[in-house]
Amino acid sequence: MKKLRSLFIGIVLIICVLFFGIVWLEKTSGMQNAKVVNIYNWGDYIDPKLITKFEKETGYKVNYETFDSNEAMLTKIKQGGTAYDVAVPSDYMVQKMKKEHLLLPLDQQKLPNLRYIAPQYLNLAFDRQNKYSVPYFWGTLGIVYNDKFYRSSQFKTWDALWDKQFDKQIMFIDGAREFMGIGLASMGESLNTKNDAKLNAAYEKLKALTPNAKAIVSDEIKTYMANEESSVAVTFSGEAADMIAKNPHLHYVIPAGGTNLWFDNLVIPKTAKNKAGAYAFINFMLEPKNAAQNAEYIGYSTPNQGALQYLPRSVTSDKAFYPSAARLKQMEIYEDLGSKYLEKYNDLFLELKMYRN
Repeated sequence: MKKLRSLFIGIVLIICVLFFGIVWLEKTSGMQNAKVVNIYNWGDYIDPKLITKFEKETGYKVNYETFDSNEAMLTKIKQGGTAYDVAVPSDYMVQKMKKEHLLLPLDQQKLPNLRYIAPQYLNLAFDRQNKYSVPYFWGTLGIVYNDKFYRSSQFKTWDALWDKQFDKQIMFIDGAREFMGIGLASMGESLNTKNDAKLNAAYEKLKALTPNAKAIVSDEIKTYMANEESSVAVTFSGEAADMIAKNPHLHYVIPAGGTNLWFDNLVIPKTAKNKAGAYAFINFMLEPKNAAQNAEYIGYSTPNQGALQYLPRSVTSDKAFYPSAARLKQMEIYEDLGSKYLEKYNDLFLELKMYRN
């Protein structure tokens, strides 16, 4: 009987040790989660010095991971392997993530620096009243050219790209929405059309453009243009700013008519473990001096009107990077097309790339 009693007491002690051990681990894990902010952003899309500054000012430790496409970001967040506290989706992806209930509604009272965002960049169609997102950067799609070979007057409209003088000369950004958008914009059509006839017409017109393509790539464009291995490219404004900084003969123009006006945004995924840290990080990035420092490092346009006073006048007065309100109204923000038409755009783009070869 004494042996049984001793065995019983031993089992009870083991159970107690295991129970309190698990409780201690959970508390320790909770403390660690409270000190770490998991950020999921595009590659090279923040000044690293700002992360260091945020950590020093707040005591949080930043775990920073990157992605190379909205779709890759969406897939990883849906899989739920890492509980990201802050992510940076583009406009149409915010719309999609809202529909799929992947985002937390924002408590704007915890973001007092939101007041520095210019009104024209708030309450946009993809997120009315900014219930789920805060603007991070914005920009446009346009043309970069080298003034050793071309003049800005040669790129007044998208149709200029079809000129035979550009045979095998143009670098195109590798994106279905962007490439199909060139065709649609050149025809005066919406970049978000779901009209099959209009999409097919754009496809047929773009087939005649493919002989002028030197390459359809992504980051390589910057190197090619900066090193003058190519003299004209279709790319985003921030990428253009980076190229121009490396080669003063390069210039960025936005052709007349339609083009893409895009926004990247700060959001808090529904699976976030450190909401306090997420709010602290977003509010930190909204502080005007921090936003200005980030804009200088990245090269894209900031929606933070408080930051403009800290940026060079030569930057903020450049209409290629900070177009007038009237010009902005002529541009379109990408919408979530839904799976059917997203696949349609992607299929047509793939066929065009194959047709080029």
